[in-house]
Amino acid sequence: MGIKATVLQVPIDIVTMAEAVARLEEFILKRKPHLIATANAEMVMLAQEDSDLAAILAQCHLVVPDGAGVVWAARHQGYTIPERVAGYDLAQNLLAQAAQKGYSVFMFGSHPDIISKARQAALERYPGLTIVGTRHGFFGKEDEPEILQQITAAKPDILLAALGVPKQEKWLARNLAKLNVPVCMGVGGTFDVMAGAVKRAPLWMQRTGLEWLFRLIRQPQRALRMLALPRFAVKVMLGKKG
Repeated sequence: MGIKATVLQVPIDIVTMAEAVARLEEFILKRKPHLIATANAEMVMLAQEDSDLAAILAQCHLVVPDGAGVVWAARHQGYTIPERVAGYDLAQNLLAQAAQKGYSVFMFGSHPDIISKARQAALERYPGLTIVGTRHGFFGKEDEPEILQQITAAKPDILLAALGVPKQEKWLARNLAKLNVPVCMGVGGTFDVMAGAVKRAPLWMQRTGLEWLFRLIRQPQRALRMLALPRFAVKVMLGKKG
């Protein structure tokens, strides 16, 4: 167990990117199933109203400070957060490590065309990477046994699930024991970026905490979701530590 911050009752692991990747490799070597979440302000605010999501985040084996808002909130409360550990970057570092160390990966979620392109992009970017399977994210409850069978038969070391928050966290948590995959991580829109369907913010915007603004400009349909950000800031400023 590492040191944790608490942001609006959501536990956040105080880790650097290198430390997060090292923790994930420890999980792989232990061979037991582990659940990883990448927390941003939207997720933390969802957890205020969704007790199931809040319980899942409390039980995760690793919750990294994905969003600039979460990093700001933790620092505002007096925690020492060394850096933002963006979910997209963590996934890329994990894929690079998998290619280098021979760990296998299963990619689950997103649109069929997107996941196909994301798979190809991963294989080109990380020579030697073993992707043991892919499955798109369009399914009903009746399809779940088949999906679980497909993933468990592939026996991956890493399962990246891109179903959106909170669906991906709930699906992974509900099926964690059945999946028996050492690293199960929700990755949101990671496959969209890998496939080239969505452009990521310039590095300077990422570093200055303005990636949310870039996303809003590029995807105005996110405006309603972005309303959570000012509410998050107000709750943090009015609240006590934790």
